[in-house]
Amino acid sequence: MKILVLPGDGIGPEIVAQAKKVLATLQSDGLKIELEEAPLGGAGYDAHGAPYPEVTQKLARAADAVLLGAVGGPQYDKLDRPLRPERGLLAIRKDLNLFANLRPAILYPELANASTLKPEVVSGLDILIVRELTGDIYFGQPRGVRINEAGEREGFNTMLYSESEIRRIGHVAFQAARKRNKKLCSVDKANVLETTEFWKEIMIDVARDYPDVELSHMYVDNAAMQLVRNPKQFDVMVTGNIFGDILSDEASMLTGSIGMLPSASLDANNKGLYEPSHGSAPDIAGKDLANPLATILSVAMMLRYSFNAEETATRVENAVKAVLAQGLRTADIYEAGTEKVSCSAMGDAVVAAL
Repeated sequence: MKILVLPGDGIGPEIVAQAKKVLATLQSDGLKIELEEAPLGGAGYDAHGAPYPEVTQKLARAADAVLLGAVGGPQYDKLDRPLRPERGLLAIRKDLNLFANLRPAILYPELANASTLKPEVVSGLDILIVRELTGDIYFGQPRGVRINEAGEREGFNTMLYSESEIRRIGHVAFQAARKRNKKLCSVDKANVLETTEFWKEIMIDVARDYPDVELSHMYVDNAAMQLVRNPKQFDVMVTGNIFGDILSDEASMLTGSIGMLPSASLDANNKGLYEPSHGSAPDIAGKDLANPLATILSVAMMLRYSFNAEETATRVENAVKAVLAQGLRTADIYEAGTEKVSCSAMGDAVVAAL
């Protein structure tokens, strides 16, 4: 299994280091893993003058899977937009054709009180958000800032989806729903946006191939409200790039901390980029405070989706459950009566549980 490791920026190197401990443990147990490392984001700019350097591109294309920490930092904010760290993340997704982003939001029983919602509202939460990742307003052309006919500056972006893009993410979502509780909610804004009216039409057509899956539709504003009102009504949600970005971050807070949420971004053959859903948290970078569990759980997703190693993936997930059951907590999920530990200590605890 050829894995490219991209530590990235901010807390990225710290959390990735803990995930590498887990991979090393699995290696010692006989799992055949080959690791290479390369820069992405701000680290790519610092090393090679580009957020997605050519050396990283070559290694990413050759790898079976990619493990990423996080990208970004205030020191890069004044760079020209094409050189900013986030452009590296968008570029690798596009380059590897990683169109399907899977973001599970699972509330572990031990963290029910860490959520900002009442335990009775969120206990037992298990949602999968399927987000289309390479289209929509983030990539649509034309885009930019221009002078209009009145002589005033205006910014513009284009929301754009082809039928084939909607169909392929639809199939991913329906197949995921089929493996779970056979319920899929497609999120759109069909009452206002023609692009998402088209999205809804295609989803209804794709649904004909999955008569055993119940398809529902919800406007994005209502979906945002329902996630905090009654989140357990959802099982699998599918939506476009910008709506999925916002809703999956909202869903992450239902679980107590965004530091608990892994993600997978997959191509048509399940080659994937795996990363925590959170950002680079520059305010705590280098302080050994970050929560590495989302990154470690991303390794579990990698084992499951890219390498078909279901038993090993479950083993990693069970190790995370074990450390939470022991009462170990990083600062973001700490509460009275539990034991606050550092990023590296949490990584060591997961390795011990393995």
